Amino acid sequence: MTLKHLSSRLLTATLLIASLALSTWASAQKPPQSVVTTEQVRAELMAHAPDGADPGKTVWVGLQLAHQPEWHSYWKNPGDSGLPTQLTWTLPPGVIAGDIAWPTPEKIRIGSLANYGFEGTVLLPVQLTITPDFKPSLLQSDLSIQLKATWLVCRKECIPQDGEFLIRVPVRGSTAINGAVFAAAEQAQPRRIQGQSSVTVDGQQIKVSVNGLPAKLQGQTLGFFPETPEVIETAAPWIQAWQGNVWTASVPLSAHRTQSPTVMPLVLSAEAAPHEGFVTEAEVSGNWPAVAAATGVSPALAAALQANALVTQTPSTLPLSLWAAMLGALIGGLILNLMPCVLPVLAIKVMSFTRHADDQRGHRISGLAYSAGVVLSFVALGALLLGLRSAGEQLGWGFQLQSPLVVAGMATLFTVIGLNLAGLFEFGSFLPSRLATLESKNPAVNAFLSGMLAVAIASPCTAPFMGASLGLALGLPASQALLIFGTIGVGMALPYLAASLIPAVARALPRPGAWMDTFRRAMAFPMFATVVWLVWVLGQQSGINGAGAMLALLVALALVIWSFTLAGRTRLIIAPISIAISALLTGAIGSNITQISNPGTVAPTGERWQTWAPGKVEQVLATGSPVFVDFTAAWCVTCQYNKRTTLADASVMADLDTKGVTLLRADWTRRDPAITAALGQLGRNGVPVYVLYSATNPPVVLSEILSVNEVRAALATL
Repeated sequence: MTLKHLSSRLLTATLLIASLALSTWASAQKPPQSVVTTEQVRAELMAHAPDGADPGKTVWVGLQLAHQPEWHSYWKNPGDSGLPTQLTWTLPPGVIAGDIAWPTPEKIRIGSLANYGFEGTVLLPVQLTITPDFKPSLLQSDLSIQLKATWLVCRKECIPQDGEFLIRVPVRGSTAINGAVFAAAEQAQPRRIQGQSSVTVDGQQIKVSVNGLPAKLQGQTLGFFPETPEVIETAAPWIQAWQGNVWTASVPLSAHRTQSPTVMPLVLSAEAAPHEGFVTEAEVSGNWPAVAAATGVSPALAAALQANALVTQTPSTLPLSLWAAMLGALIGGLILNLMPCVLPVLAIKVMSFTRHADDQRGHRISGLAYSAGVVLSFVALGALLLGLRSAGEQLGWGFQLQSPLVVAGMATLFTVIGLNLAGLFEFGSFLPSRLATLESKNPAVNAFLSGMLAVAIASPCTAPFMGASLGLALGLPASQALLIFGTIGVGMALPYLAASLIPAVARALPRPGAWMDTFRRAMAFPMFATVVWLVWVLGQQSGINGAGAMLALLVALALVIWSFTLAGRTRLIIAPISIAISALLTGAIGSNITQISNPGTVAPTGERWQTWAPGKVEQVLATGSPVFVDFTAAWCVTCQYNKRTTLADASVMADLDTKGVTLLRADWTRRDPAITAALGQLGRNGVPVYVLYSATNPPVVLSEILSVNEVRAALATL
């Protein structure tokens, strides 16, 4: 078989695997259920409808979070760090969900910080309003309630978690099994007091006065929880006192305050009974001081964003324009050809160019078709990313390899490529003669599909100059964003396009000959090396069982392919047996591939490195220590190269120790909305990203391909 059949016959048969995996990205997740359990939390969606769910009836639903000891989640105002639990409901027409009826929180201290949240078991109840517009049919006996919840659970480290839940409440029956739980949650909600309350802004503090508290509280020390976040210094000392039956307090304002409310809802709790709360709304008088720069962004990061838009070590006060982004995208696309991700595909293009060395017209057609495949694939991948983000998914560049199913599909694809290159089989023996004849008359299809394959492999990489362009693209209108994605494709295809249009390049290529068969078989080994890498990535996502299952299924796949190369009666006997073995293995161990392993046991970061978590940079900076953050992923080859070279260099490690730098590693191997959000704040949307933080200087974003001199120069500024 000539190599012009190689890419198309292979890709036509196997790219369907990756396409199917991409199309089932959402469906690969666990189906909704009433209980989601992690190693830190047991989350359950509950309902209480003792009188049924007819229009006009009262229906309560709620998410119960049962935390393991020492773990906690957060209140509506999380305090110094953390994120409140968020509930997103999917309900039938005519059913309306209210807000969370938050229980009284407790103050949870972590080092020098103080947060507001919940330990033990807590129920977050929500009242459903059943309006007359809810008209169940005669055959509809249940009210279907779906919930997508996200919560942040923390101990010393923090883990973002989520779950999809589904319960059905009988419309005309009674659901009262959880009545005691909802009654306890009602008792835990703060009770509204009738007396007047006020807040007076006095310089860098607020003076609080609350009247109307129960007499039994007089003289007791109270807990103070403002519902408005980012107003007070949560962990700072404050003063409280009783003046008769009026409770007063002086509370310092946060240096990073971002809110200036005219009315402050306040929750107070008794020290003797911390879950018994009282709520009041206090009118605010006085003039607020100037607020901090930006909500949700640390002050140092806000200063960096204002100073230089976090363009990679480029001191400039000008924003990154669309033209500059396109230039960065073009240069980044060019550099992608030198990234390790793409090297296995280069062999196919070298062989393609050699094949057309004596055919100028075929040479040009191949180059144009390959370029079209690259550009259109980048645009399609960009459109898919933009579409999923607009639907609420927290995704970034390289998102498809965060799915174990896609990684498994890519490993299968490259195994088949490697077996074909090694000479185990030829696609011509599997395809109908009419299809093979059609393919041979359309060699441009081969080049187009090889361009698609190059993009599929290159997509996890973020080359230099690409990071800022990708970060900007996701904040632009769709048409401009797709223009940037297309420009990356133009940059990646440009060397091959130029080579196909310049006759001198064709004349410099070696003539076709017997050496091509040897070269072809040698190129099987880069393909198998890619499979090793992909299985390793899968192991980071699905654990050792997932990686082992993938290896076993790849062996079974090779057995099936080999059985079809046999002839006569031997093929008729062995082929069905091999297919049966493969099917049995898939049914027995295939689920291990998509079974996500525990986040706490994936990709250990080593003694020097700590696990990144939301708010941890600010926590460490508060102690006076600089912070170096490595945003990485197992499927990012550039990340792994930097980790084993520059970030393992003895002189770099010595400088980090000398400066007392805390090392944090944010592992984006699997979907992590918190890391996606952090990358977005940095103006980036892919990995690798390396950031050096200090309490006195704006953050410095280093280049994607780290050098020892670059890191040491950045450390020298501390």
